[in-house]
Amino acid sequence: MKDSLGGAGRDLSVRVKTARKRSTSSTRWLQRQLNDPYVTAARRDGYRSRAAYKLLEIDTQHHLLRKGARVLDLGAAPGGWTQVCVAKAGAGAILAVDINGMEAVAGARFLQLDFLQPEAPELIRAALGGAVDVVLSDMASPATGHRMTDHARIIALCDLAYDFACEVLAPGGSFCAKVLQGGTEAKLLARMKQMFTRVQHVKPKASRADSKEIYVLATGFKGRGKE
Repeated sequence: MKDSLGGAGRDLSVRVKTARKRSTSSTRWLQRQLNDPYVTAARRDGYRSRAAYKLLEIDTQHHLLRKGARVLDLGAAPGGWTQVCVAKAGAGAILAVDINGMEAVAGARFLQLDFLQPEAPELIRAALGGAVDVVLSDMASPATGHRMTDHARIIALCDLAYDFACEVLAPGGSFCAKVLQGGTEAKLLARMKQMFTRVQHVKPKASRADSKEIYVLATGFKGRGKE
């Protein structure tokens, strides 16, 4: 698998006609997919989703996925981020977790699990053979189209993923999760700054320009009991 877009960045300009049983919004989505260079690149490079390029760029800039790191991919389906983790950190120490089923990724383990279950931290540490070095979350709830509602929902997911990361991370570990522009809630951001040596927002190029999607990246976990 490749880490770059290669020739996929050209202007494809594919137009889609509205079919009898296809809504206007569905037609726009299909046209965007057909003209998206990252969708094309994902097919070419063997990634399960265009989201793989977001993590590739974040890792290239911030070096999260070092060889041999124990990595937890929360909400992993369909597995694009898991594929990147295996390619970057190596096989054998990658765990993908999702409440839904997911086709296995070579070199990674998969647990169909609700990470909010009380036994989840112990199960995950057991599966990885110890504390986790990197916790990733590309989770997002279905969009409602209402900006404030969507923002609140994704912040809530980030909040839950952050609390979970603090349960399983090893000292020095990292946490990266999706949020929406409009600001990570001040309370959550303040908590992160207490628990990590550095907290910042990043927006990879693979995040669509018209999307409010952004990622919060926290590095240098100080260890549990710091709050």
